[in-house]
Amino acid sequence: MTNPKKLGLFAITWPLFIESSLQVFMRTSDTFIVSHVSDEAVAAVGVSNQLIIFLFLLLQVISTGSAIVISQYLGANKIRDVKKFAAGAISLNCLFGVLISMCIVCFSKQLLQPFGLEPGTLEQARLFLTIVGGSLFIQAVNLTIGAITQVHGYTRYTMTVSMGINLVNLTGSILCIFGPLGFPKLGVPGVAISAVFSQLLGLVVYSLILRKIVRLNLSFSDFYKARFADLKKILTIGIPTAGSSLVYSVSQLMTTYFITQLGAEMLSTRIYTQNIMTFIIVLAVSLGRGTQIIIGRLVGAGEKEEAYRQLFRSLLLSLLLSLAAVTLTVLFRKQLIGMFTDNAEIITLGALLLTFGFLLEPVRCLNIVIGEALRAAGDARFILLVGVCFILGLCVPLTYWLGVHMGYGLVGMWGVFIMDEGLRGLLLLFRWRSRAWEKKVLVSSEEMS
Repeated sequence: MTNPKKLGLFAITWPLFIESSLQVFMRTSDTFIVSHVSDEAVAAVGVSNQLIIFLFLLLQVISTGSAIVISQYLGANKIRDVKKFAAGAISLNCLFGVLISMCIVCFSKQLLQPFGLEPGTLEQARLFLTIVGGSLFIQAVNLTIGAITQVHGYTRYTMTVSMGINLVNLTGSILCIFGPLGFPKLGVPGVAISAVFSQLLGLVVYSLILRKIVRLNLSFSDFYKARFADLKKILTIGIPTAGSSLVYSVSQLMTTYFITQLGAEMLSTRIYTQNIMTFIIVLAVSLGRGTQIIIGRLVGAGEKEEAYRQLFRSLLLSLLLSLAAVTLTVLFRKQLIGMFTDNAEIITLGALLLTFGFLLEPVRCLNIVIGEALRAAGDARFILLVGVCFILGLCVPLTYWLGVHMGYGLVGMWGVFIMDEGLRGLLLLFRWRSRAWEKKVLVSSEEMS
């Protein structure tokens, strides 16, 4: 079994960075390819993806909770318990995914109606949401197996699977949009079908990795023998962790709704800019996930002082890399936006928003890296409390007031985002320095011994 404490942060993180970049690339490539159909098609896929991401976060209740619990038990060298947690997480998340998929298929139109899309755009969005959202149960299993594989230290394998999924998805999208060699041009529904097919192939490969590489030989009986006490530990971390993500996603959905009131051009600007910024965020996310794996093992083994110091090493590296990425992005900001559209107003505004990254990304790093460290230690409820108070209580109302009511548009909204990320990041930093998280460890002292 790979030991993250011996491998170090870089060995754990670089495959996670490649994998996360590829996941972002999948969404961005879809947007880029669909932009050759029309800006309306981009809006349809963009709004649908916002809903899919929102619903996908529900599935992280189980996968994230299981990853953190398994990480601590691996640190405590309780291998027999790891198998029980893994089986319970996979079966429960699969059932949860089926329920969500059924809801999407039955209520896709109702879910999209609040965004006020034009009839043609609404129909394209409905088709995309039904096809991709209806298969979320496949992604639920992939998400859980991937998380289990990563906390065992085999991040290079999940990276390889992501490469394959992205290659299949990209190839299928190109075939469906451009129709080379006589292939039928299926448009937006074709892009959705390609995404589902690539996830299905990923499921096959993930199942083989779980058995052959991670060596968790789970039998059929293991999947329905999960004990409530085991699932309770997973949910203790998973619910507040996913709750934090849901709070953020709700704010993004509401922001998207606010922007639709400013017009389709502003919505397209937001989507293009957001896609580019996500490549910057992925640096902090990867280091945060790598830090989570290592700190989870350390606190499970009782090495809390080393866990405390590891956070600051990870945070410094994340800040330096994010600032370097922002600098590179700003240097080519107009060219990057120009890859998606030739609309001069969209390019000018999008370039300005990317420049704000010098203020936004450093404070976002605080939230991502420190947040993952606190979760790894079992202190997920505090992050949820901060998110509810600041994101929903302060950020969302100010976003509407400045962006729509006061007429500052996307510039005003970006100012609110910077303030929100900064305040929350400082609170999480104070929480880590207080060391209150040391009392939240999931593995009891008796189990460590």
